[in-house]
Amino acid sequence: MTNALLYLIVMVAVAAVVFLLAALVFGRGEELEPLPPGASPTRLPADGLTEEHVRELKFQQSFRGYKMSEVDWVLQRLATEVGELRARVEELESSEHRA
Repeated sequence: MTNALLYLIVMVAVAAVVFLLAALVFGRGEELEPLPPGASPTRLPADGLTEEHVRELKFQQSFRGYKMSEVDWVLQRLATEVGELRARVEELESSEHRA
């Protein structure tokens, strides 16, 4: 009987040490505060948008997918960037034909 009690005490002590080590390494399960209303984790540079920026985009998830306002904002930025690039290409092509 004393052997079983001793094993039980050692197992509880080992479990407590493992739990404490895991809590120190992985944290206590705290969650980050929610973002303030209107804030977004979605980031794009003000100008000079590259392919890599688009590939690294992350959207905040909501109950039924992504936040529409963030996706709409990114699509608007991408549309503007594509429009500017196409206008620049057209300008360069027309200057080539004149020369």
